Amino acid sequence: MHPVRKQRLILISSLVIGVAIAVGFMLMALGENLNAFYSPTQVQAGEAPGDHTFRVGGMVADESVVHDEKNLDVTFQVTDRLNTTTVKYTGILPDLFREGQGILAEGKLDEKGVFIASRVLAKHDENYMPPEVSEALKAAQDIKKYKQNQ
Repeated sequence: MHPVRKQRLILISSLVIGVAIAVGFMLMALGENLNAFYSPTQVQAGEAPGDHTFRVGGMVADESVVHDEKNLDVTFQVTDRLNTTTVKYTGILPDLFREGQGILAEGKLDEKGVFIASRVLAKHDENYMPPEVSEALKAAQDIKKYKQNQ
């Protein structure tokens, strides 16, 4: 092979390998920072990852909010009207947070299956509900109707 062709082949090969490595690193970083949404039913079924941050959403169950008197810890239940997930959050809750309200919580599951939230988001008016929460509630309602009809 001619030396000039050999140099071009080496240059092109190294560029292709470099681009492939860069794309691999980008995809790996994207996968680590992706926050998937899971409903309480999916969390109870074990579909949610135990070692990655994800979002859980639904309605705050009635009479489930417990504020700690000594600090800013709050524990509450999130339900999709089929199953519930216990959420623990340390911090100031959004102003629109209340029982019967749709919320999204971002965090991780601990070893006991309690969702430790790093962030809690409440819907911003009475007519809006995050699409993920709305779809999860509808799916849970469909499952409930299906089970009743059998």
